[in-house]
Amino acid sequence: MNQINITFTSNGFLLKGILHLPKTILPPVVIGSHGLLSNSFSPKQIALARECNAHGIAYFRFDHRGCGESDGVFSEITSLNGRRNDLISAVNTIQMREDIGKKLGLFGSSMGGTVCISVADVLDIDAWVTYASPVRSSSVTTALKKSDDAEKIKPLVDQKDLTWDISDQLKHLHHIFILHGDSDKIVSPTNAHEIFTKSSNPKKLIIQKDGDHRMSKKKHQKDFLRQAVNWFKDCFEDTL
Repeated sequence: MNQINITFTSNGFLLKGILHLPKTILPPVVIGSHGLLSNSFSPKQIALARECNAHGIAYFRFDHRGCGESDGVFSEITSLNGRRNDLISAVNTIQMREDIGKKLGLFGSSMGGTVCISVADVLDIDAWVTYASPVRSSSVTTALKKSDDAEKIKPLVDQKDLTWDISDQLKHLHHIFILHGDSDKIVSPTNAHEIFTKSSNPKKLIIQKDGDHRMSKKKHQKDFLRQAVNWFKDCFEDTL
C-alpha cells in the first residue's frame, strides 16, 4: 500500500491520519472513525484499509482529538460533537485532494459508527458500514461504568460529555450495512435493529452469532472484511 501521512485541523486541534492509496486512478475512498477508547491503529481500521486497497478503494484512518497522535487531552475534550466536527474536517480534507475520486464511504466501529451516523444530515455519503454502534448514550453508560476502562471515562460520564441521542439522524441513512454481535455486553444489538428499521433502502443487517463487542472471533473478522468491502464496492458501482 502507498501510505501518506496527513495532518489537518478541527476546531483548532491538529489531527493526524494515514491515507492508504491503491494503484487505481482516482479511487473511491472510505474514511474510518474509531471507537471511544481506540485510535486509528486499531486492528479493524488497518485490516479494512488493506482489504479496501486490494479492491481498488482508498482508505483514510485518523486519530480523533485527544486520541493517538492527535492533539488534545482525552478526558477533557472528548464528546460526540467534537468527534463529529473531526469527521467533517477529515472528509473535507480528503475531498480536496486531486488523487481521490468523488465516491465517499464511511466506516465506524462502536462510538465511531455513532459519529458517522451523526453527520448523515450534512454530508453526501455514498456508502456506510457500522459495527456495534449505539444510538443513545443511555444504552451504554451503565456498561461503560462497569468496564475495565471505567476510571478513564469517569470524568466524561460525570460531565455528561458522553450524552447523545442520534435517533433523529437515522431517517437520513441509506446504502447502509449494519453489523452487530448478538452477545455484545457493551452495546445491545437492539441498536442495530433500530438503525436498520429507521434507515432507508438499500440496507443490510447482519447479527453475528456469539459475537462480542470487540469482534474477537477470527471468523467474524474475516466475514466482516469480506462483506464490508463488497458492500462498499457495490455501492460505489451503483449495483445495489
